[in-house]
Amino acid sequence: MKKCIPKQTSLLYSYFKVSIWLYIALLLFIAESVLYKIQLNRAQELDNDIYTLFWLGCFLFSFTHIFLVLLDSWSRFQNYKRLKDQLFMYGFQAKIANNYKVSKCQRRALKVACYELNLQYEYHRYLNLCHIKWYHFIPYFMVEDPLFLFKKHFWSRTFLEKPYVPKFDYKEIYIEILSFQNNKEKLPW
Repeated sequence: MKKCIPKQTSLLYSYFKVSIWLYIALLLFIAESVLYKIQLNRAQELDNDIYTLFWLGCFLFSFTHIFLVLLDSWSRFQNYKRLKDQLFMYGFQAKIANNYKVSKCQRRALKVACYELNLQYEYHRYLNLCHIKWYHFIPYFMVEDPLFLFKKHFWSRTFLEKPYVPKFDYKEIYIEILSFQNNKEKLPW
């Protein structure tokens, strides 16, 4: 028997659900970049090398983060597609979820996949068992390993996740389940 799943949204809509916090951060980094660029231009007009260097550093930091956030969003969407397939095939298992509890963004991908497969109860139960709260924004590895920026695993897992093609067409599965239920209701017995 097929698993009962709720009505499915488009992949584009799911992408934005997974990435909502990242796009909020993206808007903040864009605003910061504009602000720092204005300050950089003022410092250059004053011909002050120290201020120019300071505002240039701030601008480059903020401007670079725009692209990092976009790459992070791409990676979290790949996580979401992989997670959704794994959850659909095997059901909710802590062994699967443990791989995606490290950061708020990864947990967001897990949450969206769970909600789209009607596994939200298991998702919230899992977070409670792991003592993960809504305000846990800083990824655990940043606290545990301060040199994380120099690790290949960090870069490949955070920004350069390989493209993942879903194994199932969830909209088609939903339509099949719906038609099966409608045909079952029409049976005379």
